[in-house]
Amino acid sequence: MAVRTVLGSCVSACLFDPVARVGGMNHFLLADFNPASGTGSEARFGLHAMELLINGMMRLGAERTRIVAKAFGGANIIPGMSSPTVGERNVSFLESFLALEKIRLASHYFGGDSAIQVVFHTHTGRAFMRSVGERALRETILEESRAYRSRPATGDVTLF
Repeated sequence: MAVRTVLGSCVSACLFDPVARVGGMNHFLLADFNPASGTGSEARFGLHAMELLINGMMRLGAERTRIVAKAFGGANIIPGMSSPTVGERNVSFLESFLALEKIRLASHYFGGDSAIQVVFHTHTGRAFMRSVGERALRETILEESRAYRSRPATGDVTLF
């Protein structure tokens, strides 16, 4: 199964257990959960998204000690943002989380100023990315992000 996503300042972790051949991908909008947001969509935040993904993989036979990561995103697609930007905070969270959980980051692509598309093959652990590159696409990504934030989140993760 191949799963794909488009990322701007969001971050995606692609996790894979090479022995169990179980993999999955998440996509989170913000590093930190803000209870004041009142969205009830904790899965859109780093810690919850990572735990959902890891726990889902373990239910399918993955072992935490064998999981390796490939990660993408954290771009600064809106010029003039003060540092640390949302993307920088997302990347920092993910790097810290992986180090704390002793999950090896096998490869990554962080930063830039353009959106990227990531395709992750859950049965092989292979990941591919390409720059979307079109600056006009930024508005589309921003609109999709706003629409995504306004949808009710179920907290479910689908693993293949």
